[in-house]
Amino acid sequence: MDGRTIYLLAALIGGAVLPVQVALNTLLRRYVGEPMQVTFISYLAGTLASLVICFAARYPVPAWTSLAQTSWWMWIGGCLGTFYVWSTIFATPRIGAALALGLTIAGQMIAALFLDHYGAIGLTRYAASPTRIAGVVLVILGVSMVAYTRR
Repeated sequence: MDGRTIYLLAALIGGAVLPVQVALNTLLRRYVGEPMQVTFISYLAGTLASLVICFAARYPVPAWTSLAQTSWWMWIGGCLGTFYVWSTIFATPRIGAALALGLTIAGQMIAALFLDHYGAIGLTRYAASPTRIAGVVLVILGVSMVAYTRR
């Protein structure tokens, strides 16, 4: 296995667990009620799991001086994650998991193409080549096919 393979597998497996997360959160909504309540429960469980992993791996607590050097907008990632989880809990019962996640992936691909192309938010620049644009267009076409067959 080369050095890049582990990253490719991590991304693939990370993506593969998203439909399971969406299904579990959608099921939990039946018992809890509102999508934002389920989002809170999901993030609380994730926070506890992250805390246990950090302790088990013996990761040091970040120094306050390091945290103080960050900008306020660097902390928005958790808020964006909350919106993502909420949106899938909100949409999935009405449009199905395949379409909800297909649209999620299409949105991710479109945004990622722009972020890569401009090297935004500290990312390494990767040009939006015709091949990469065609890949995103194919994702959008695939989502369109899922949406069409859903009718």
